[in-house]
Amino acid sequence: MKADTGRLQQMLLALLLWAKGVRYLKFGLVGASGTLVNMLVLYLGQEFLFAVIGPPRDRLYASLALAIAVATVNNFTWNRLWTWADRVRAAAPGEAGKQRLLQQFGRYTLASWLGIALQYGLTLWLSHSLHYLLANVIAIVVASVSNFLANDRWTFVRPGPG
Repeated sequence: MKADTGRLQQMLLALLLWAKGVRYLKFGLVGASGTLVNMLVLYLGQEFLFAVIGPPRDRLYASLALAIAVATVNNFTWNRLWTWADRVRAAAPGEAGKQRLLQQFGRYTLASWLGIALQYGLTLWLSHSLHYLLANVIAIVVASVSNFLANDRWTFVRPGPG
């Protein structure tokens, strides 16, 4: 009987670790889609939408800001609807639902910006001893793990009762 309980516990732990891995895979796929959205919006902004702004370097500020904003909304939406769908409560009617959604979006944005800062700083630091491309890849992996953990434990925290 005791051996069966231990085996069941091991199987449940393995299942939880697998599910966590699947969630991280979903998070990575959403991030990849966000990269594509970012690149597309950056191109459209730079080449068409903000073409009236003087030199290309000057319009890059507006194009990049728009690309980051659209990609952030894209990633938040897909992570909320897919990656952490099991943790999102049904929207409350009226202002309470809007407030909860905005609070969650604020947390997501903050977690994303912290990840961006971590990637930036870590890339610069590691590039002193590694090739800058390798340094950036390592920093992206570290930042994605920290981003995932921040969103898993803070932004999309498992809702309490009620």
